Amino acid sequence: MNPPKPPSRPEKVSLLHYLRLFRADILSAQPLRLYRAWMAEFRTPFFRSYLCNDPALVNRVLVERPDDFPKSNRIREGLNPLLGNSVFVTNGEVWKRQRRIIDPAFEGGRLRDTFPAMLAAGQAAVARMPVGDVEVEAEMSHAAADVIFRTLFSIPIEHEVAAQVFTQFRDYQRTQPLLNLAAFLPLPRWVPRLHRRSTKRSALQIRTLIARLTEARAAEIAAGTAPDDLASKIMVTPDPLTGDCFQTAEMVDQVAIFFLAGHETSASALAWALLMLALYPAAQDRVATEAAALGDAPEFAAVSKLRFTRDVFREVLRLYPPVPMMVRENRCPELMRARQVAKGGQIVLSPWHLHRHERIWDRPDAFDPDRWQTDANRACARDAYMPFSAGPRVCSGAGFAMVEGPLLLALLARAFRFELVGEMPVPVAHLTVRAKNGIRLRVTRR
Repeated sequence: MNPPKPPSRPEKVSLLHYLRLFRADILSAQPLRLYRAWMAEFRTPFFRSYLCNDPALVNRVLVERPDDFPKSNRIREGLNPLLGNSVFVTNGEVWKRQRRIIDPAFEGGRLRDTFPAMLAAGQAAVARMPVGDVEVEAEMSHAAADVIFRTLFSIPIEHEVAAQVFTQFRDYQRTQPLLNLAAFLPLPRWVPRLHRRSTKRSALQIRTLIARLTEARAAEIAAGTAPDDLASKIMVTPDPLTGDCFQTAEMVDQVAIFFLAGHETSASALAWALLMLALYPAAQDRVATEAAALGDAPEFAAVSKLRFTRDVFREVLRLYPPVPMMVRENRCPELMRARQVAKGGQIVLSPWHLHRHERIWDRPDAFDPDRWQTDANRACARDAYMPFSAGPRVCSGAGFAMVEGPLLLALLARAFRFELVGEMPVPVAHLTVRAKNGIRLRVTRR
């Protein structure tokens, strides 16, 4: 049994129908041949984009010459109301300054410091998990949000403001496609950008709540009473080049992306991971057995012993990368696989296609955690595995996610057994890869 992937569109469709598909779900809008193509050019009367699956091209864009391929400004079209000028959307010197301040908070030693909060959130998720037929995407969203608030602001999800942010964000994310059409359609700057009123209202409410938390933390830092968590670390870290710290308004932008990246992506990965365990009982039992050795109060070092669980999570990130596509823009003319790509071309890098590429991976659609123990697949991972992007713009929280994911998955599998209920979920792209109608599993206590 192979895990689900979305149906691909017919080879020939009208432009209007394609745009409708694109708006509804970018994954289902892609033809099957893209799972074999090294590069594809998409032309319309309005715009041109290039999907790059060739690992050498991906490496050129992300690793070798990232400054020549900045994030497309059009990626901001759908997210600007929420993210403002956060590290997710900035480029150049602004982005470099932001990363110089943010990255120290996610270094190895800091991960050890966040582990108790992460563990507490995982234990709370186990205590909160209902038995019976459960929609686990909602449960994993709750758990991932709890991790973020405990590690970032030292408050649980039950905190009044945290609960409000979570509720507002849950409403916000389902209204958002992965990429606004404007990410590909080069509209002139003078054309008004239209956002749904509900989207703008939700974004404003989320940012207002985050501002309350950030301002309160700034006051605690000034008074010397702030806890030693991620928010405090980031807010007191100066840029080593200028000595300046984030102002409160700047911190609101960064917290918004921490919540988006840290909560939404982890929730997506954990929900698909539980589905994979439900579909593959032998793997589920192996995770449960491995987790049993954790004990009731595991230390940070214990996570390194969750080897198979970590491979399960890696495999889920291969099959269901939370951010399935990313867009860059070339600053100068490029020659890519004998194609001339004009300045301003939209370069689409797709973990979704790269991770399932038929010329790269053995049995690309199969769920096989043990593949990560073979030299051949480890070599594939070096060239064609980028759930957290790659190069200088690799996600700051990648190490954080690779502790959080296996830990929560182990705690849940140790306490519960999961079975699929009803039809196989179909993945679609909202802000991250989610199931079209949720993921319903039967949950029973072990």
